[in-house]
Amino acid sequence: MREYTPENITDAVLEQMSTAPDPRMKEIMESAVRHLHAFARDVNLTPAEWLKGIEFMTKVGQMCSPARQEFILLSDTLGLSALVNIMHDKTKMEEATGASLLGPFFRENTPQFEKGEQIARIDKGGSEVVLHGRIANASGEPLPGAQVTVWQTAADGRYDIQNSMEEIDCRGIFRADDKGNYLLRTVRPLGYFIPLDGPVGQMVMAQKRHGKRPAHIHFLISAPGYRELVTALYLSGDEHLEDDVVFGASGDLVVEVKANDPASPVKGVPSIHFDFCLARESEADRRAGRIGADPGQL
Repeated sequence: MREYTPENITDAVLEQMSTAPDPRMKEIMESAVRHLHAFARDVNLTPAEWLKGIEFMTKVGQMCSPARQEFILLSDTLGLSALVNIMHDKTKMEEATGASLLGPFFRENTPQFEKGEQIARIDKGGSEVVLHGRIANASGEPLPGAQVTVWQTAADGRYDIQNSMEEIDCRGIFRADDKGNYLLRTVRPLGYFIPLDGPVGQMVMAQKRHGKRPAHIHFLISAPGYRELVTALYLSGDEHLEDDVVFGASGDLVVEVKANDPASPVKGVPSIHFDFCLARESEADRRAGRIGADPGQL
């Protein structure tokens, strides 16, 4: 019989996996095995540590529900979501607005609103803010009818889905007008702690990390023939723009809340202006998928 050693066990596993008919699955799994085995050898992983890791991953899985995706949160806090997102963003056919993370609080079940309506329907305090701008392509041509999906924390720093599956607040779907302009009302979001009551939170606290995200508003924008844009706008002045716990903040997506912007369509209300640019869609874009998902879909 073959004698397995720390040096030859990796090749033995790869040899047994070599019959996989899907070439992409074969490529990914072979690389994953090589790196996992190299990691175990590099840190001289002990049986107790190996079991501790399995226990941790088991708890991560057990924490997942239709309202919470702990594995996405784990990926986010390890920077893996950001890495995949950055690599994917660099495959755009042309220059366009940069991407950001979808995050673990996106919901497919989102109500539709008319232009200029308020998405914060449950009164939790906070100050009203107007969001407005233009959706265009890389040539500067407007994209009439582009779909704009928005979601954020309420004024108490929590997403609706963190309260209950039934609560729907501070999220909505809008359509750009015939000139590509969008307009909506919301409340000023707060920076917040990621959920710290689960295994990922325990990991973050054990590493002495603060566990906070800067204040931001999520956007998912789409138009026929164009690459779907998943991004977010980050409020200037937040103390955690430089050390976002999920590595999602980006300088080109930082915006100011202006008290009296003469360009705002709604006078007398603080506003945020941002113009989005969509890149043309390629065949590869249609196959790539999103970085993240509605927890209820997983």
